[in-house]
Amino acid sequence: METVRLAINRVNNVIGSSTFGRIFRLEGSGHEREIKNTRFTTEVRAGITTFFTMAYIIAVNASILSDSGGTCVCNDPTGSDPFCDKNDDYSACVQDLNRSLITATAAIAGFSSFLFGFLTNMPVCLAPGMGLNAYFAYQIVGYHGSGIVSYRLALTAVFIEGFVFIFLSLIGMRQWLVKVIPQSLKIACACGIGLFLSEIGLSYSAGIGAITGGKNTPLEIAGCPEGYLEEGVCTSHQMTNPTMWIGIFCGGIVTAYLMTYKVKAAMIAGIALVSIMSWPRTTSFTYFPHTPAGDDRFNFFKKVANFHPIDASLNVLDWDISKNPSRFVLALFTFLYVDIIDCTATLYSMARFAGVVEPETGDFPRSTLAYCTDAFCISIGSLLGTSPVTAFIESGAGIAEGGKTGLTAMTCGICFFISMFFAPIFASIPPWATGCTLILVGCLMIRQIVNINWRYIGDALPAFVTIMFIPFGYSAAYGLIAGLMTYTALNGMIYVTKVVSRGYLVPEDEDNREYWTIIPHGKLPWFITASQALAGHFGHGGGDAAKLETASTRSGGSHVQFGTRDSKETNQELDTVVVVPRDEKVLRN
Repeated sequence: METVRLAINRVNNVIGSSTFGRIFRLEGSGHEREIKNTRFTTEVRAGITTFFTMAYIIAVNASILSDSGGTCVCNDPTGSDPFCDKNDDYSACVQDLNRSLITATAAIAGFSSFLFGFLTNMPVCLAPGMGLNAYFAYQIVGYHGSGIVSYRLALTAVFIEGFVFIFLSLIGMRQWLVKVIPQSLKIACACGIGLFLSEIGLSYSAGIGAITGGKNTPLEIAGCPEGYLEEGVCTSHQMTNPTMWIGIFCGGIVTAYLMTYKVKAAMIAGIALVSIMSWPRTTSFTYFPHTPAGDDRFNFFKKVANFHPIDASLNVLDWDISKNPSRFVLALFTFLYVDIIDCTATLYSMARFAGVVEPETGDFPRSTLAYCTDAFCISIGSLLGTSPVTAFIESGAGIAEGGKTGLTAMTCGICFFISMFFAPIFASIPPWATGCTLILVGCLMIRQIVNINWRYIGDALPAFVTIMFIPFGYSAAYGLIAGLMTYTALNGMIYVTKVVSRGYLVPEDEDNREYWTIIPHGKLPWFITASQALAGHFGHGGGDAAKLETASTRSGGSHVQFGTRDSKETNQELDTVVVVPRDEKVLRN
């Protein structure tokens, strides 16, 4: 073992000191902004970990999107079967579409993750987003094409959405959106995403199946075998499903035990252990039971190596928007506002978890390039027939494993490219193998909750609403929207009360509030400076642009307090910056 360790160290030292290491700012590269404790083998291991936690998207995304019917058309002249469930030709077409989408999902996930890692040097991976794919398939296109627009027209909306995002990123809109969000809400968003991950890990679709939606309550204890599931609810035999207990003990407890002793690749080991245990068909917890669905999975698994061309979903965009322009615009704007908040919040949360957010600016390096790359991949994904691509919160698994550079995302991307040819293997990783991994990552992410400003209700309540609504609303975007609305309503009423009472009615603990301004510190976005310059040119508010820039610079020079007393007791990503203006007391008096 000592020989192997020395060999690994030698490889890390050689790669770290090379030009390759300098490009990715590995430890020992001599780069002026070298990232501490970054080693090549650690980044590769982190990328593989992220891939294993994301691999479920290969099969799940294809299954969800194929429910829309895609480009398949039912030839049922009687009209007695509107959804064509009994039409053999239609069923064969949908099955071919499913196999095409498996390849397309792996291809776009590999391309976008590799490109994002190479251009941004961030350990964040991209793929067609869960939630967005369900909204695309069941709300926009509808089950077997029963929605508001066709599959082809919906892909056109996704394609246009990507270029709108590029424009918004270039003018600084997305960066400004992150900066203007109050600090406690940004931390709360990361914590809420951690709980969201844990909820996914507890569900049936991508987890151990310990909870499910209930008839009489929002959530119910589940854990029953699939035979006792009716309309997604356990009718009996709760907590008796052997797959759940295999996932808990072999995928959860064993992984946590290895993490306690700092064992490298602990998460990979847990996922691999449960997957291999679940493949034999003779066990009660097999992923291939003797059922039609199990037989279909096993027949696909037996192929081991298989490549299905993307022929059923490649470049099928419909540009005839005049067929239904109002519904097309509705689909486009829905994708826009959900995706921009969802992806922006996730990207910032992952950057914060990785410890690369700059306290001086509240931004992360190459943010413009990151947002543009994400937007570009959205458009490329539509050409392959997939729903919008977004940053994956499962990237937290690789970050927790030690990934800090773009090599993590690039490794994950390469794994997705390989999976295009070994899709039967990677599509056969059972959800209960990755469920507890997601719960462990959620545990690591929610540690930041101690840095929320709980001392002032105007900051604490909106943060709590954000944390609560993200997992319960099953959406990072709507959780952040709920938090922002609460923050605006509560603090807006407090501000109006102060103005009306001429400063007489002030909350007793207002000294504990976080400083916030609509003019965030750092460089102002182009669309604000341009509009102010234009107004000044025509004599309205002359010089306001300069004043805004000066005010922005002053706010960046405000007094900085760190939310943790001893920086040695916490990781970098847990440090919270609370900006308090020097002149606040004077202004109030």
